[in-house]
Amino acid sequence: MSDSTSTADLVVAARTIELADAIIGKGVRTLAATGGPDTQQVLAYDLAHAGAAVETARSMLDYGAKGELEAQLTCAFVADMVHDLITRLIGREKLWGVDTSTLADSHDFVQKYREPEFLSSLANTPGPRHLADDYEMVQDTFRSFAGKVIAPHAEHVHRENLDVPEEIISGLAEIGAFGLSIPSEYGGFSEGGDGEYMASCIATEELSRASLGIGGSLITRPEILTRALVKGGTEAQKLEWLPKLATAEVMVAVAVTEPDYGSDVASIKTTAVATQQDGKDGYVINGVKTWCTFAARANVLMLLARTDSDRTKSHKGLSVLIVPKPRGEAHGFVFTQPGGGKLEGRPIDTIGYRGMHSYEIAIENWWVPADHLIGETAGLGKGFYYQMEGFENGRLQTAARAVGVMQAAYEAACDYAQNRKSFGKNIGEYQIIQAKLGRMAVVIQGSRQFSYAVAKLMGKGQGAMEASMVKAYVCKAAEWVTREAMQIHGGYGYAEEYSVSRLFVDARVLSIFEGADETLCLKVIARKLVETAK
Repeated sequence: MSDSTSTADLVVAARTIELADAIIGKGVRTLAATGGPDTQQVLAYDLAHAGAAVETARSMLDYGAKGELEAQLTCAFVADMVHDLITRLIGREKLWGVDTSTLADSHDFVQKYREPEFLSSLANTPGPRHLADDYEMVQDTFRSFAGKVIAPHAEHVHRENLDVPEEIISGLAEIGAFGLSIPSEYGGFSEGGDGEYMASCIATEELSRASLGIGGSLITRPEILTRALVKGGTEAQKLEWLPKLATAEVMVAVAVTEPDYGSDVASIKTTAVATQQDGKDGYVINGVKTWCTFAARANVLMLLARTDSDRTKSHKGLSVLIVPKPRGEAHGFVFTQPGGGKLEGRPIDTIGYRGMHSYEIAIENWWVPADHLIGETAGLGKGFYYQMEGFENGRLQTAARAVGVMQAAYEAACDYAQNRKSFGKNIGEYQIIQAKLGRMAVVIQGSRQFSYAVAKLMGKGQGAMEASMVKAYVCKAAEWVTREAMQIHGGYGYAEEYSVSRLFVDARVLSIFEGADETLCLKVIARKLVETAK
């Protein structure tokens, strides 16, 4: 590493992160003293996002020590984080209970690494990932599959709003995509530790780089059910379902959200009442679920329902059931059972994220055997916790999906900038385009490194808070990166002729699903920050 960007600047970067962290800490204490996240929602939201950016910057420090370019990307990210923090803070100092002069010592550092000429120098230098050999193999395997099998379908499926091609599902099963988090004793490839989280993270990025709708999202839903089964399933349930998930014999849709409650899981009304059918113990399910992605194609629904009618408005009366169903198609479905049960799915048309398809499902007297409740009797009332076991990693996977979408948008913008002439030269030669591309490279690498850091934490049984933070930061970043990539394309960015328009509308969903951004920030991140401060 040269002396110009060097060790000394990384020391300043680390000190700057601590200054920013101290400001957030003071803001959190002010939040706690003035009513908390439910009262001071704007403050709580800003603190959550600023805190997520600080943790992203912190995750870059080890990366920055690996070489000159890595140090430049790290310092640029820290400077960008400070700029974002000051933007949130200015004019609200009293609300935060802080003084912006705290960051005065970082001014020269921030100025150096936000210089347009410096950012322009990073325009086509995204930086190496420094993956171990095993993870390089995962990256190469999934990148090759995504390029050869997924990418050729991506635009056609998006424009025609088609189903995920079956060759993608079977092909992913062949290369082990659905078994990455399934323990090896149940037919998967996981040996525990951070390996399974890192492998899933890397694979998800590469699949999403080709397509969010028919690539990166396919392995997330089986993963959520897998985590719930590993956490709370009986041995018989693990032996029954995990091998089928690993081979894609069973594909999953997650049925949690309800029309009137959104992210307010504790208030859901769908019920599962113990009953017998033909002399067999089971549960009859009634209710409505919405935003149930992949529900037509799925063989089973992972469904959260209220099994304790005495615990209304409480997450303690909820259980998770595995609900088998026939396969359907994108235009909607109606299925019936001999005993009178009915499942009816209405497709919800969306501007992006096509291929998976989302549905509102009306469930009437649909019966499932008692052994389909995860944990059986021991799992009654524990559904919220089993669901969250999967959703925490689902947030990490969503961040990895966002990184893949950003990477694709960045590559498309670089390619277009190098080949599009305007006023006598390629637009990639103009400073404003170079600076945009440089900041994209910085933000993408920061997002990726934070994702890796969270994967390693989760492999140690930690990182629940960081998983929420990485989703909050990275998904918002993806909106900006894809927007700028579209802007670099000019009028063609708005045309379906170029993939960047698909990437833009796909990115927009990332801050909405797997925990809407506002709910995630107020109900999870800000609350945890306040609890920690106390």
